[in-house]
Amino acid sequence: MTNPIQHAIESRVSTNHFQPGRSLADDIIASLVAQATRAPSAFNMQNWRFIAVRSVEAKARLRSLAYDQQKVMDASVAFIVCGTLAAHAQLAAALQPSVSAGIMEQDMVDGWVALASAAHEGDPVLQRDEAIRSASLAAMTLMLAAQGMELGSCAMVGFDAAGVSREFHLDSAEIPVVIVTVGYPAGGNWPQKPRKPLPEILTTV
Repeated sequence: MTNPIQHAIESRVSTNHFQPGRSLADDIIASLVAQATRAPSAFNMQNWRFIAVRSVEAKARLRSLAYDQQKVMDASVAFIVCGTLAAHAQLAAALQPSVSAGIMEQDMVDGWVALASAAHEGDPVLQRDEAIRSASLAAMTLMLAAQGMELGSCAMVGFDAAGVSREFHLDSAEIPVVIVTVGYPAGGNWPQKPRKPLPEILTTV
């Protein structure tokens, strides 16, 4: 029997056609993001931020920066998933709830902060790589959360990143990594496209 996670993975498609005019309630949007934040990140930095673009006016601004792709307008919400640079600087605060919950000891947190700071401080390439990794993992988790709610989703990288940063007031430490549109699928979407055969992409050593 297929388990629910396997079913979500195997049934997910890139939804390019949404039913326009259908909104999502605040609690659904909050639940999608809450589930997305269960994604892993190095040192549990949680170096991401989500901007839920759902008003007609905000969607129109985003569509103009996403090469006029109509799905930005028709989806119930378009999430701008951002990765955060210099995340080591806020790691102590990000890990404090784990101390309060009795999961980590303070000396372990201090050690993690020291390790992360030593690796990331003064290394903009590593900071950017980490921001993109974390935001990408969160975006995929968000899409699987949407699939679990019987919503369609699509990951979009076709947009003017500098324009999105400017128009949606991202700060200098934030990178708009991917836009994830979420909503109710309309007709005309392709099924999931076949993947490469495993022997072409799997090496076991």
